Amino acid sequence: MGAPQQDHVSDYSRKIEDRLTGIPGIAAVHDRIAAWRADPAIAPRYAHVHAMLLGLRRLETINITYGEAAGDGALEEVANRIQHFASEELDGPWQLARIGGGSFVLAANEACSRERWQLVADQLADLIARPIAVPTGILRLSPRIALLRALGEESVESMLDRLGTTLQHVSEQQGGRLAWADGELTPPGRSSAQLEADLLEAIDGDQIEILFQPQFSLADDSLTGAEALARWNHPELGRIGAGALFTIAERADHVAQLSHHIARKALWTARDWEGDLRLSINVTPADLASGSYVHQMLDLVRESGFPPRRLTLEVTEQALISDVTQAAEMMAEFSAQGIRIALDDFGAGFCNFRYLKVLPMHYLKLDRSMIEGITSDKRDVAVLRAIVAMADALDLKVIAEGIEEEAQREVVAREGCMYFQGFLRAQPMSAAMFEKLARSAS
Repeated sequence: MGAPQQDHVSDYSRKIEDRLTGIPGIAAVHDRIAAWRADPAIAPRYAHVHAMLLGLRRLETINITYGEAAGDGALEEVANRIQHFASEELDGPWQLARIGGGSFVLAANEACSRERWQLVADQLADLIARPIAVPTGILRLSPRIALLRALGEESVESMLDRLGTTLQHVSEQQGGRLAWADGELTPPGRSSAQLEADLLEAIDGDQIEILFQPQFSLADDSLTGAEALARWNHPELGRIGAGALFTIAERADHVAQLSHHIARKALWTARDWEGDLRLSINVTPADLASGSYVHQMLDLVRESGFPPRRLTLEVTEQALISDVTQAAEMMAEFSAQGIRIALDDFGAGFCNFRYLKVLPMHYLKLDRSMIEGITSDKRDVAVLRAIVAMADALDLKVIAEGIEEEAQREVVAREGCMYFQGFLRAQPMSAAMFEKLARSAS
């Protein structure tokens, strides 16, 4: 059975926002695509309209096992993850809608290839599949996604029908989670093998761009440093963000090589920063699995001339799971050289508090999911307050990530966080733009 047609959806449900997730109904997709067609500035690019239909499995089982409140909470979290993902990864205008149950439609006027849209969907599926904490336990969802590139003046009803039929087929398959709708007129994109070869060429040819996400003090809004992020401007596929970039690298077994390249380029750029601005570099699971990682990183720091005392390595729980003991030893070596360690994305996974006890940490970096509700939910504020109190007791400074509203900034400052980053003050920017920001702030 295909996705709901326009005639099968009531006017009431099409016009209002979904009360649970706050996401508009399918009417929003109809209206947005009509607006794209009517806008003279956008209409010429209408051939770039892409869409995906995301369906969640096992929702009924979750409601039975964990309770309906858990299922509702999971849907709210999925909606939030999709919105944040789209805002950060898509260059063109986009529209998200919920069409009932665990089904969401994401349409975008995105000038990209078939392969690029599939990379976006694959990255989104990984994000949705990450653990979701609910009062009664930890949930893991299994998303299935149907993809298409709109055909000429194809109606929204036709797009939804093709997506719905394709999603049913992919849901019936064992192991598959992505599928393209029939009727594509575009030539196939680059194969995985070609992309992997392209990545190696990009690393060797210094084509991976490093962006810097500024970080600020909550005490006075002063600039304190930046987190290094990677972006690949592929000559045919366009912009590929860090998430998709590392997905390709993982398939090619080149994660460590890519991570080394990013760290080297970031350190060489940051050595020219004025004052005491800090640089944060992300550590991957592949890095920690390598017995030579500490030696290689310290060599990079020495060669670049960047002061170790101004360097922070950000480590996620995912990177720590395989061997906590080895990770602790490696971090202790870094700490002995003056390098600081941050536990990144705290709150996004299982929040294993044992890490805070056995690892030589200096910062606790809160995931954006721990920030989103603090302006409207007292329970979220209570959780934030407890985490900050625990961090203070362990002599850890708290960094709040994903600050997008002034009200959020005010709450995290009031509750004792020390630093923040997010779109409220600055988006990721080029090295030249960051240096300009640094000069204006000094």
